[in-house]
Amino acid sequence: MAVVEVKVPDIGDFKDVEVIEVLVKAGDQIAVDQSLVTVESDKASMEIPSSAAGVVKALRVKLGDKVSEGSVLLELDAAGAADALPAAEAPSAPVVPAAAEPAQPEASPPVALPPAAVGVGFASEPRQHTPPTAALPVHEPAATTALLPHASPSVRKLARELGVPLAEVKGSGSKGRITAEDVQAFVKAVMSGQTVTQAAVVAGVGAGKGAASLGGLTLLPWPKVDFAKFGPVSSQPLSRIKKLSGPNLARNWAMIPHVTQFDEADITELEDFRKSSNERMAKQGVKLTMLAFVMKACVTVLKQMPAFNSSLDESGENLILKDYIHLGFAADTPQGLVVPVLKDVDKKGLAQIAKEMGELAATAREGKLKPSDMQGATFTISSLGGVGGTAFTPIINAPEVAILGLSKSQIKPVWDGAAFQPRLMLPLSLSYDHRVIDGAMAARFTTVLGELLADLRRVLI
Repeated sequence: MAVVEVKVPDIGDFKDVEVIEVLVKAGDQIAVDQSLVTVESDKASMEIPSSAAGVVKALRVKLGDKVSEGSVLLELDAAGAADALPAAEAPSAPVVPAAAEPAQPEASPPVALPPAAVGVGFASEPRQHTPPTAALPVHEPAATTALLPHASPSVRKLARELGVPLAEVKGSGSKGRITAEDVQAFVKAVMSGQTVTQAAVVAGVGAGKGAASLGGLTLLPWPKVDFAKFGPVSSQPLSRIKKLSGPNLARNWAMIPHVTQFDEADITELEDFRKSSNERMAKQGVKLTMLAFVMKACVTVLKQMPAFNSSLDESGENLILKDYIHLGFAADTPQGLVVPVLKDVDKKGLAQIAKEMGELAATAREGKLKPSDMQGATFTISSLGGVGGTAFTPIINAPEVAILGLSKSQIKPVWDGAAFQPRLMLPLSLSYDHRVIDGAMAARFTTVLGELLADLRRVLI
């Protein structure tokens, strides 16, 4: 393979700028436009991208060196001649070695925390709100001014992804610069309870009881508004169920990085079979609902993809895989939604699932569920099909890692290769914990589930 010298491109009026971060090392496979180093002048800092793809053969710069347009950054074993332009038209500018200072180790590229560690006791999504003194902009410019915390663009990006207020991070780098390791250490300190953010202190004072128990979440106090000055108002207490579930929902939504996968399942034949079966099952006092079939299908998918039937341990570093399948399902009651749990669903047939689910739902409506009736779920299904809607984002019921939402089925035209056919389509909304499950896994889950529901023979096996 051809050896290519990757040089500093045209960076405007900047000259003899200092290398403050080296983002790659010898042996790394890099792509075109991947950031190689971070440089800083007295005005701004910026990342220098690669003009070629390949494997780093040798670095030609180190921390503290001064570079200008045309300075050689590294030698690259290029993936192909077309992948890179050696930029020969620019004369090579010399690299000015760093002044004699205590040797500093070469900076390693910013490495995100393991997925299991992100968000446990600390905000991992930028949906949180921080007070003005520690606010992070949603979008950072490529160059950052010295008035902001001393950190490179890549470190700022990492901080945004982890919800870290850079103003509260103490930098260990040259001249107090904040490194990726500093950001990661700050997150670990908050997660372990060794420190809290300033915003969490404010939230703990003004947001009411329990506000500081969210592991350092940077939340503003709840707004105090006199609504009566805008018009007539009345006050109504929340139901006991909503009072109990509210804090859990707030915790789960804030501390679990939710992503929702949307899909549809063709249940045309399954619905016909369900209706005809109910005519026979009525004599036994059993009503087969679509939810019972979905539960049966979910058992098959959960066995194929056990990560969906798991939980993170308290440290957030280990996955607990469960050899049992207990399915929670949302039941609507006059007091609000509750989630009874149907145990050992993998060991039961359709009729038994439907019968026990009906009994639990009736007990829930009567307000007579025992605590044990709502414990132990490994996966939850929330069905709004009887009410309406096309899709929604169900909130994960911690410590579970996923929840399936069902909306109202509709007749839709579906192309069969020759013509459009009317098919009954069931909307699926799968919310999952992104620390445990990635997008590809979620897409496979809904795809396999849809295939099972489309072929009722596979559901019944």
